[in-house]
Amino acid sequence: MTVLLCWLALPLLYAGAARLGRALGLLPIVSQLLLACLGLPLLTLYGLPADGALSQAALVAPAWLELLYGLCFALLLGHILGDVIELEVSLPSLKIALPSFLVPFLCGLASAIWLLALDGWLARLALGLLFALSAIPILHLYLRSIGYAADASRRLLQSAILIDLACWGLFALAQGGGRPLMLLLTLLAALLPLALHRCGLRRPLGYSLPFFALMLAFQQLGGNALLFGIGYLLCLARLGLPLQLPLRPAHWQWLQQYLAIPLLLSYGILQVDFQQAVAGYSASHLLALVLLPIVSKLAGNWLGLRWAGGPGDVAGKWRESLLLNIRGLTEIVFLNLLLAQQVISPAVYFALLLMSLVSTLLPAIPGIAPRCIRQPQARSPYGAA
Repeated sequence: MTVLLCWLALPLLYAGAARLGRALGLLPIVSQLLLACLGLPLLTLYGLPADGALSQAALVAPAWLELLYGLCFALLLGHILGDVIELEVSLPSLKIALPSFLVPFLCGLASAIWLLALDGWLARLALGLLFALSAIPILHLYLRSIGYAADASRRLLQSAILIDLACWGLFALAQGGGRPLMLLLTLLAALLPLALHRCGLRRPLGYSLPFFALMLAFQQLGGNALLFGIGYLLCLARLGLPLQLPLRPAHWQWLQQYLAIPLLLSYGILQVDFQQAVAGYSASHLLALVLLPIVSKLAGNWLGLRWAGGPGDVAGKWRESLLLNIRGLTEIVFLNLLLAQQVISPAVYFALLLMSLVSTLLPAIPGIAPRCIRQPQARSPYGAA
């Protein structure tokens, strides 16, 4: 009962943080990241006993919590993949995306091999992809909030979608390569829209409900939910059908902001033993994990914008480089996926969560923070964060 009360109180804390942040001009996801990265570690270090009914291990132990986490994770991952699949490729966005992906990806691979000495090619690949990831939903909200030009916004969003599609797709293929039978089952399940369409089904919700149900099933059974999601949505795109959320946009926005994101952040943070995490890596290693992804991503963004013929002035390129470096919900979902599969350690998880927070706050430094925070009333083509 005590554990249940604690989990009921956590969303209220995040709601309060979001309300306070909105008053200060911050997007809700930024306020929630601040609470998760700064508030929860202090709570676990000084407010929770090492063992007993309220220890970290006890808080993440209930079976119902794992099921609820799996449901929220499947909904968020499906939502993000739906944004990624909605893609119109243009040459300028492709020119921006290539260096913006390759430079941080190669920097992440080098860090995994020589700095952290990670074992296993999957862990090294995952770190490279974490360095390169962008954040479509929060980038879209930022651009809308500052009244950015429509053509420039479209170019940046298309670039972010290309980058994220490459990251999710590469990891899905790498993850599925070691289990051929599960890979075959995943690909067959991803072809379900083609079978449903052949049977005469035309309502988008009839395709979306099986999608989210199978996402949850693959996630709970240890299957490749990521590869299934990408394959399923590619089939939907081929049929010209949208992914329809099983909730109204206003209800989905409420569920995402006040339940799904707080649950994902808290569930991940509470699995980190901070004393052991700090002891496992030196301060220089942890600092490098915060700074290297940002520096390499900014360098890749700058090269891409120069190649694509972006803003002519240095200030314009710097502004768009910072905007493309924004992380957020996409990074959180990917980090939780890797932590759950033990691809990365809790220390790496927390350091990269801090990096995500710093990256998302950086645009405020040169004065391009949102003038006012306005939540969209309907699902945009690029989601909401």
